[in-house]
Amino acid sequence: MKTRRRPYAEQRPQDLGGGVWSVPVPIPGSPLGYTLVYAVESPKGPVLVDAGWNHPEAWQALSGGLATLGIDVSTVRGVVVTHFHPDHAGLAGQVREASGAWIAMHENDAAMVRLMHDFAGDEHTAFQSDMLRRAGADPSEARAASGERPAPPAVPDRELRDGDLVDLPGRKLRAVHTPGHTPGHICLHLEDADRLFTGDHVLPDITPHIGIYPYDREDVDPLGDFLESLERVGELGTLDALPAHEWIFPDVAARAAEIRHHHEEKLDALLALLAGQPEPQTIWEVAAMMTWNKPWDTLPPMLRGMAAGEAAAHLRTLEARGRIRRLPDVELVRFQALDS
Repeated sequence: MKTRRRPYAEQRPQDLGGGVWSVPVPIPGSPLGYTLVYAVESPKGPVLVDAGWNHPEAWQALSGGLATLGIDVSTVRGVVVTHFHPDHAGLAGQVREASGAWIAMHENDAAMVRLMHDFAGDEHTAFQSDMLRRAGADPSEARAASGERPAPPAVPDRELRDGDLVDLPGRKLRAVHTPGHTPGHICLHLEDADRLFTGDHVLPDITPHIGIYPYDREDVDPLGDFLESLERVGELGTLDALPAHEWIFPDVAARAAEIRHHHEEKLDALLALLAGQPEPQTIWEVAAMMTWNKPWDTLPPMLRGMAAGEAAAHLRTLEARGRIRRLPDVELVRFQALDS
């Protein structure tokens, strides 16, 4: 079954067959429009894949949407979260309050959630501002790009690792660790139905944000991890993909290959940009030269900050591959292409 992306107002809960349902849950103020939350049937109560943004309208859409499908939210057995972002994990705590459900996510993202709870709002703002300054943003832009942080999601009760089976009696729902978009992003393979819940890892039309935070980290390579994860998902074969945004589509392997190709082209273009510069470039300067869905000059400060995070992830991958080097500098991070 395949559906096309429509505005949220045109979305409806759907019975997808085989004991799987989808419920569109709005994301207030986001161009994405909504998150597709899935419910998977089991003899001991349904398990949700993701939960949606923590907002009264979203809660009404989730609980009401489940009700139209004949599912009372109080019967939900558990919520398995593909990753900790607020449009996926935000309502998990409220579902737990309503039903006593457990919440599960990968151990790496669980660690991120605990860190968020320990990190006060003013500390977060200062951290972001300093990170942006080291990337090359001027002080006023660094302050404007910091923005407010959503409330952190509920701390999970259960932690998953790659290959673990979710507690879903009578079904086989296996966690596939697919880091990149977040350190603990997981896809979920419904092995008894040849379906893959892809979260944000593989989407049918757009590609997920792959950033690195702080921008100047040298001990991780999120884009490299993402590209490897795409290969791994491709090895699962021509499964039907049930993504968290846009629409359901067939042959996840083919789409994963397209996304890998897109990022390799982007890496080649970035390397050519750097090779053409006579001086080393800051992350902010690199981001301003790259191609985005809107011209850099028209991007609001927060989106510039996200673009810089994505530029930093691409720079880190080129560095890990030995194609560029960073210059030692305490105050600013600069990169330079190496002779090929």
